[in-house]
Amino acid sequence: MLKFPKAFVIAAASLLLAGAASAETYGLGRPATADEVVAWDIDVRPDGVGLPEGSGSALDGEAIYTERCAMCHGDFGEGIGRWPVLAGGQGTLVRARPVKTIGSYWPYLSTVWDYVHRAMPFGDAQSLETDEVYALTAYILYLNDLVDDGFVLDRETFKTVKMPNAEGFFPDDRAKTETWTADNICMADCKSDVEITARAQVVDVTPEDPTSKHRTAETTENTQPGTDGTVQLSSVAAPDPALIDEGAKVFRKCAACHAVGDGAKHKLGPHLNGVFGRTAGSADGFAKYSKDMVAAGQDGLVWDQDSLTTFLKNPKGLIKRTKMAFGGLKKDEDLAALTAYLQAEGKGQ
Repeated sequence: MLKFPKAFVIAAASLLLAGAASAETYGLGRPATADEVVAWDIDVRPDGVGLPEGSGSALDGEAIYTERCAMCHGDFGEGIGRWPVLAGGQGTLVRARPVKTIGSYWPYLSTVWDYVHRAMPFGDAQSLETDEVYALTAYILYLNDLVDDGFVLDRETFKTVKMPNAEGFFPDDRAKTETWTADNICMADCKSDVEITARAQVVDVTPEDPTSKHRTAETTENTQPGTDGTVQLSSVAAPDPALIDEGAKVFRKCAACHAVGDGAKHKLGPHLNGVFGRTAGSADGFAKYSKDMVAAGQDGLVWDQDSLTTFLKNPKGLIKRTKMAFGGLKKDEDLAALTAYLQAEGKGQ
């Protein structure tokens, strides 16, 4: 939790009071109810004020972390792909390229607890029980060698944990220390020639547009589960190329975790080549499925137009403990476009 100037806190409080006043003065909205304020007011202070009753051990947190967090943050907090690294990095803040993790950079344990509670897991925020948040926070401390594996976190032990970078943050005093004034700020025609002398590191965080290699045949093969459990081939009309193009755009939401098309390989999630007709939880070479996903496949779930649409619309509605963090596509046109794209591009090798 960062330290904010007193003026900021006063301004925020004033806005809340103004919100209540506006309902009476301007006829806009209404005052928040007591229950609404309680639901919103879930922040935790560095001194532990705001923590709910509960507890969780690092050992308990390991199982929760493996199930809910490791697919993005790695088995040991090392991060996968471009997802944040949670552990390590101690002593690197003095370097030109520091490794900013919870153990090396974050100044307060309250920030960890609050962020896990408020925003994690990605795509399923605030789904964790209070004891699960305590356990996960304890396990993250353990990953950073700040506690032992038997550590139990609760409201009392919370106060005993001091983060390594606790003294690395200080109040913003630029209003007093900055030397520039309105008289020496240039706003136009400041320099006749501009020369680029250096560039920031290219981090390449935006997925590239998938390259379309659309099928132009009037019909294509689709797969359907047979009554005896085997997969049968049937001939169906090929998707509209314009719909596939739209699906390529929708797939950008998936590209951080999945690949499809020629040469596609497993990433955080399995590649989606051949997903039509594939038994759930069975992509060759991919072993990071949740137990519920594997069980669904063993119970006969095969990906076809209907099952994929249902899953992509509400992943956890079909597979309760799926590791896919994405919350789902809400528009029917996006669902139709994405499944058309997967059907067309998913024949890549």
